Amino acid sequence: MLKNLTEYFERTVQLYPHRIAVIDGEQQVTFHQLNSRVKLLAISLTESIKSECNRPVGVFLPKSIESVVVDLAITYSANIYMNLDIKSPDSRIRNVLELVKPALLITNTDHLAKLSVIYKDCPILNVDDHYNRSSLNEEYLFDRIERLTDTDPLCIINTSGSTGTPKGVVLNHKSFIDFTEWAIETLKIGDEEVIGSLSPLVFDIFSFELCMLMSKGSTIVLIQDTLSAFPAAILKLMQERQVSFIFWVPTIMVNVANMDLLSKFSLLDLKTVWFAGEVFPTKQFNYWKRHLQSAMFVNLYGPIEITLDCTYFIVDRELKDEEPIPIGFPCRNTDILILNDHNEPAVANEEGELCVRGTSLAMGYYNNPDKTAAAFVQNPLNRAYPEIIYRTGDLVYRNDRSEIIFKGRKDTLIKHLGYRIELGEIEHVIINTLKLVENGCVVYNFSKKEIILYYEAQNEIPVAEIRKAISTAFPKYMIPNNYIRMKELPRNTNGKIDRLTLNTLANQDV
Repeated sequence: MLKNLTEYFERTVQLYPHRIAVIDGEQQVTFHQLNSRVKLLAISLTESIKSECNRPVGVFLPKSIESVVVDLAITYSANIYMNLDIKSPDSRIRNVLELVKPALLITNTDHLAKLSVIYKDCPILNVDDHYNRSSLNEEYLFDRIERLTDTDPLCIINTSGSTGTPKGVVLNHKSFIDFTEWAIETLKIGDEEVIGSLSPLVFDIFSFELCMLMSKGSTIVLIQDTLSAFPAAILKLMQERQVSFIFWVPTIMVNVANMDLLSKFSLLDLKTVWFAGEVFPTKQFNYWKRHLQSAMFVNLYGPIEITLDCTYFIVDRELKDEEPIPIGFPCRNTDILILNDHNEPAVANEEGELCVRGTSLAMGYYNNPDKTAAAFVQNPLNRAYPEIIYRTGDLVYRNDRSEIIFKGRKDTLIKHLGYRIELGEIEHVIINTLKLVENGCVVYNFSKKEIILYYEAQNEIPVAEIRKAISTAFPKYMIPNNYIRMKELPRNTNGKIDRLTLNTLANQDV
């Protein structure tokens, strides 16, 4: 059993030194070249962080070969990488950094000035200045790595929080290794995969793509987010680079189907299609399956608090357009509990909350013991010894085939464009921080995939002004799509805003 992910990489570099590891536009790097750059930078990191291990290091870079080098170098330095979204508002990035308090920040010359203004309480390393080392002490790096255990953290991934500050989910080496080994065996990952990497650096999918690079010598073709608005350009790039594997959030796949682009681009090399992060409408999924009949399609499910995913469904039977795609069955070393309102196991076809136990669980939220204790709790079915489960807040049931079917959210946590968003955070900032409206309620239209703000305001405020103000606090994917002013928001008998009524109003057929 591996202790950490660098052991994968050492073996791969020996096997495939001249294979292309990463492609970014016209630039590319072999595994031998990548290995050299990673270890040179890792030495510089250890000098900056001194003798400490398992310290968080923030990465403020665009998706590039450089960002791959940095994440791997942090791993080789026996520390924890935390990728930051360079397009997020400054205030949100600052909130993340103030919570995590990283030991070091890494950026490049292009982004150094901006990061220096955002956060002043941490040393910043300019990666452009640290590739000039002429000697490499690999033994020193390996001595540091030898101190790690498989349960030490690999990365921190930030997710939406209800108070306006994202929560930093801590994921460890063991969980990534466990998922990777399972995926290689069960989902038949080959030795010459070419990955069409569309996910942002801040997604756990990107971290898994790094695992494929390290463990199987997979080539990562970086697809820049500037292409997201141009699905045809993405397919053209995949065709040219002979992409064989994708792991995408369904949004872009829906756009491809709606534009009938697979009839214009023949993706002969694409043999494996994974999707996760949100519901894939079955009508658009069937379009993909018709055009790629020899490909394996896998629906994966799991919140960020679970390393990658905890259930999977290989779509090996016909599904009607109106039939939901199951999220399927537990991954290896993972157990799924479906608990009803009485904290008892739900029977077949009975809805309940999906809870998870096993190796895939995250370690908790960084510097946030209260939130950790609220989400990672004792298994109510086990009173004999301590056993932690994660309560997802997702409602599911098992059908007559024993497949798990996703129904929706138990609370206000949603998946939108692949991002996990706490609607309460949007409300909190609009009402309490920006003070744009007197009262407000944010709900989600699941069929149209739209965030809707219902609000009360004494004075009429142009929607354009509201959007502009909100954009200073949130990334684009968290800005509401629709704004509905009401004279008075509906209230429950206890005087609270009637969210159920507004949610029903937002999701009713028009």
